[in-house]
Amino acid sequence: MTPRIYVACLASYNAGTLFGKWIDADQSADKIMSEISSMLRDSSEAGAEEWAVHDYEGFGEISLSEWPDISRVSIIAQLIEDHGDAFGLWYESQDGRSIESDELEERFLEQWQGAHDSKEEFADYLLESTGQLAELPEWARGYFNFEAYARDLELSGDFSFIRANGQVYAFSN
Repeated sequence: MTPRIYVACLASYNAGTLFGKWIDADQSADKIMSEISSMLRDSSEAGAEEWAVHDYEGFGEISLSEWPDISRVSIIAQLIEDHGDAFGLWYESQDGRSIESDELEERFLEQWQGAHDSKEEFADYLLESTGQLAELPEWARGYFNFEAYARDLELSGDFSFIRANGQVYAFSN
């Protein structure tokens, strides 16, 4: 689902009428603002110029305000479109609100470690991708405790895991 925002005309709202428009948020901030301006012009209330975002769709767990920075909304929506649920989960779990908009994608990509079937599968992937698993003789691999290793990775604070959509999303901290 394309991330969208419902922008309401506050003049209509204050007059007791609901008037607004759903706007796709994965476009440029200028285009979003142009659609907001168009919605306000179409309002039946004279002098309609104030607006607020009254609803969001497709942003997952990300919580945005009623008067958000539209540029930030645009960037977040585009990153959700590009990276799916993983971005939204990262944003909420890694305090994405405190990161400057132009740094969001870089920080996400630095920390994103993929979606796995379990923490143990991630531990196996990590050891394999770093070449450390190859140092173990093949016969000894069956004795390695991936569950305990994954637990240690999390308890050390080096990695965090979020279970969602039947998968474990892994992030380095």
